[in-house]
Amino acid sequence: MTYELSAVVADAELLREETRELDHAVLGALRQDFALLPVTPQLVAELTGTPSDYAVGEPDARQPFTLVLSPALTEALARWSRRGPVAYVEAEFAGGVGHQAAVVWLGGVRSWGPRFDAVFDGPRRHWPINAALVELGVEPGPWIDPFAELGLHVERDTAGWLAHGRRGLSVDYWDELAEEWEEQESAVGQQPDRPRSVGDWGIP
Repeated sequence: MTYELSAVVADAELLREETRELDHAVLGALRQDFALLPVTPQLVAELTGTPSDYAVGEPDARQPFTLVLSPALTEALARWSRRGPVAYVEAEFAGGVGHQAAVVWLGGVRSWGPRFDAVFDGPRRHWPINAALVELGVEPGPWIDPFAELGLHVERDTAGWLAHGRRGLSVDYWDELAEEWEEQESAVGQQPDRPRSVGDWGIP
């Protein structure tokens, strides 16, 4: 099973305000009033006026991101952070092996990171994306860590997040569908056994 993520995470209202004039910005709703902005080549070109660039070789602590964060791109994210903290996060996993990295801007400057990890031998709270989300103000909840608390696990790639955003889904979409189905099945079981006319009980 694979997972890949290249996105900006911040307060939902902040991202709506900063991206409302952008043609290639699609926001995916997260919990706790946060949102995720998938970072696509089209979005990078629109923000910076130049094509996106990608690092050669595998990411590491010296070059933590696959996407090269150009001066124009970091300037845009730093500018957004004057409204509140903004994180850029990346992750890529295949067969349980992979890496993740994150960086945070606040008040127009880089305030945290970047951090990179491909070993994950420390506490979950110290993993780069979890630690960055705490910097954003994500609160603990019933899920195992901030990553799951916001719902970053519900889509597995950029295409999934783009579809998620365009359809206006919540990160609890599948749970809500399951609950709706269970309620419908329960209601069917409680219906009286009697002759029904066309259209009765919602049957066309």
